[in-house]
Amino acid sequence: MAEWTERAELLFKKEGLEKLQNAHVLVVGLGGVGSFAAEFLARAGVGKMTIVDGDVVDITNINRQLPALHSTVGLPKIEIVGNRLMDINPELNLIRIKEFLSPERAYELVSKEYDYVLDCIDSITPKLNLIVSAKKKGVKIISNMGAGGKMMASKVVVKDISKTDVCPLAKVVRKRLKKMGVSKGVKAVFSVEKPDYDSVKKTDGSNFKKSFYGTNSYMPGLFGLHAAETVIRHLLSDTKN
Repeated sequence: MAEWTERAELLFKKEGLEKLQNAHVLVVGLGGVGSFAAEFLARAGVGKMTIVDGDVVDITNINRQLPALHSTVGLPKIEIVGNRLMDINPELNLIRIKEFLSPERAYELVSKEYDYVLDCIDSITPKLNLIVSAKKKGVKIISNMGAGGKMMASKVVVKDISKTDVCPLAKVVRKRLKKMGVSKGVKAVFSVEKPDYDSVKKTDGSNFKKSFYGTNSYMPGLFGLHAAETVIRHLLSDTKN
């Protein structure tokens, strides 16, 4: 094993590290949630990752997104995050897909080559199609709900989509998924804290997003942590439940 994985090997054991090294994980969206999730996966020792994002760093991303610095404003997130992941693990087999995930493309992207899919996008229609595609193809997926408008770290949980509560985004996703034939069997990261509705701002509706909440520095990263933990523990397990 590589020297940098010494601490992980003490905890995961050699067999666990081998499981991670042999895994292929898809991360869709490299914003506040996905950028942290991808880094946690890389530092854990996941051997192959496909990352998807078509956005560039905006000045307003700096308060919460891993790739966002004053020096990186205007640069593609896929390049910044990808380069960072390769600097963490030079042996990482990394596939970069620079594109905004359209609803149609979501169905094409998922395949059985992935051991797990992390949905870290905040546009509802592509999110729904990504989830449905994974379910139809028998690929495990964890979907991140709304991190905006929240302040309490202790309120973030991971449950089946059918067990989500309080989160407005989860409610919309749950209802629309049911109409699309999916009512359970999808893990979701969400918060049971009521969002601050006074922090909502409307948008022009581009990229399938009509509005967004104010967001603090730590909540998106915490969602990414929960998603990465779920995936890593699954990959390390023998039962793969």
